Amino acid sequence: NEPLMKALAKLINVNNPNVILFVGEALVGNDAIDQLTKFNQSLIDFGVSQNPRTIDGIILSKFDTVDEKVGAALSMVYTTGKPIVFVGVGQKYSHLTKLDPSMVVKTLMS
Repeated sequence: NEPLMKALAKLINVNNPNVILFVGEALVGNDAIDQLTKFNQSLIDFGVSQNPRTIDGIILSKFDTVDEKVGAALSMVYTTGKPIVFVGVGQKYSHLTKLDPSMVVKTLMS
């Protein structure tokens, strides 16, 4: 949605936030990588400054229901070089937790 991405890039330029986070659903697997890449590229393409900002980190929701799609989380980090800041494991703000890398490795190895 190009108009939405233009408006978002403008908001980032005008407000100059401390942190820009991409929030995506862990359930979509590799589609999340595509969404993240397009989001980041839109920030670059539609940024009005000479040095447009890109994301600073990633939040993945519905991470508690992920099984074989957990590899997409690793690909998101690899693609952007940005960390997964939080993962959502429930319905409330208090259910945002830090990513447990050992759980990701365990899931991939099983």
